[in-house]
Amino acid sequence: MSLPILLRPEAKADLLAARDWYEQQRAGLGDEFAEAVEQLLARIQIFPELYGVLLSKVRGGKLRRFPYVLYYRALPDRIEVLAVLHGSRNPPPWLRRL
Repeated sequence: MSLPILLRPEAKADLLAARDWYEQQRAGLGDEFAEAVEQLLARIQIFPELYGVLLSKVRGGKLRRFPYVLYYRALPDRIEVLAVLHGSRNPPPWLRRL
């Protein structure tokens, strides 16, 4: 049984900003980024514990092609996406979103 996925408003904003940035780099690249995120979300939805816990039950799933990490919590009734951020950001802004 797969859990529903809830993207917090901040995560939606992260996703849109990254997609727009990639689209400015090359036409169609933003759509490829969005598709990679959708594929990662599908894996997480089926296997919520696939990725390791980073802190406070927050897990980080890395995109394969793009240097982004999807930060999420697997809750009993849903998967809550906190952030979609470039993997080199330090400290990661998702810490403030807990």
